[in-house]
Amino acid sequence: MRSVGLIVEYNPFHNGHAYHLQKSKEAAGAETAVAVMSGHFLQRGEPALMDKWARTRTALEGGCDLVLELPLAYSVQPAEWFAYGAVSVLESTGVVDAFCFGSESGELAPLRRAASMLAAETDGFRALLAAKLAEGVAYPSAYSAAAAEYLCADAARDGGLAAGGDFALTQEQLAQPNMTLGLHYLIALERIGGRMEPLTIEREGAGYHDVAGSGSIASATALRRMLEEAGNAAPLAPYMPSSTLRVLEEQLATGAAPRQWEDYFPALLHRLLTESHESLAGTLGFAEGLQHRISAKLPTLPTLGFDELLGALKTKRYTRTRLQRALLGVLLNLRKSELTRERLAAGPGYIRVLGFTERGRELLARMRSSASVPVLMSAARAPELPLLELDVRGTAVYAAAGGQTDPRRLLRDYYEPPVRL
Repeated sequence: MRSVGLIVEYNPFHNGHAYHLQKSKEAAGAETAVAVMSGHFLQRGEPALMDKWARTRTALEGGCDLVLELPLAYSVQPAEWFAYGAVSVLESTGVVDAFCFGSESGELAPLRRAASMLAAETDGFRALLAAKLAEGVAYPSAYSAAAAEYLCADAARDGGLAAGGDFALTQEQLAQPNMTLGLHYLIALERIGGRMEPLTIEREGAGYHDVAGSGSIASATALRRMLEEAGNAAPLAPYMPSSTLRVLEEQLATGAAPRQWEDYFPALLHRLLTESHESLAGTLGFAEGLQHRISAKLPTLPTLGFDELLGALKTKRYTRTRLQRALLGVLLNLRKSELTRERLAAGPGYIRVLGFTERGRELLARMRSSASVPVLMSAARAPELPLLELDVRGTAVYAAAGGQTDPRRLLRDYYEPPVRL
């Protein structure tokens, strides 16, 4: 039984995801699909619209067979470590034959060649990257510019491929969101020496940042905005499977969704006002005196709110996404000393199962002998794992929105079994 891996957030699961899932199975010749999904906090430094168990149900009903959690230590990181954690989880199962990601071009060969050149991060590349950062641009832009220049120089030495050959990649291409992630998925595969076959398909319909739908496909960003504006899920119906719509409506009815940054701003503000500058400087994502900038800007805000704070802090270098990740580090007390490059490079060290179908149960049975790390069905029965403790902490913070004090909700990781379909 051949299986394809997907790296997802499903925030929420929509028709574009369903298309990618089906095309990935076709491209891999796979009967089953394994998704590694971010938990309660996401790669752009945001809380998920719905909790991870609700999103797991939409994934299973949408066609996935097994849903695994991407640990928080990786899910809230920039592309390099987000990709590394996700690819590591899929590889460690021992049952995933290929993984497939969407990209703007749908072409794998240029990305594979780029990944093979960039995986080692030579002194030459690091020097180029440092030079781009010194110009004051944000890290993603600096990385794509340095990568394009480095690859161009290398290709020229190999016979002028960068002058328009099949393996040419421009800075503009490398800066596209899915191309960036795809490149880092392939770099991660190189670094861990993975055996999975990488595949890519062209992204269909609305782009990552698009706020308007195209036909029956709209981006997750557009759907969340539509939900916010309408106050109900009805306008989203044309763009998502009926199963997702049903789960979303159930979550809205109980007040469990939607979750957004403003729900956590009082807790964030408390930490910003009570933590020392030294403590904030040790928070994951903080650099270049951000703690001093926050202290200077807070008293100048006409009203206190998350968007107002972001607007005051945002600069050319401090993008919205970078700031959100840094502030999420404050909210969750993520420490640089705990999440070093060396610790992250060691990999997650466990596989957390969020849900499965009958076919997924067969994969789990095979993983008893094929997985290279422990497979966890419950946090309550897990050995002591520092990164798992971060997941539990993240769930507690996520659930605390709205003044929740029920221990079974705050510590749900200890009580909630995997979703079974």
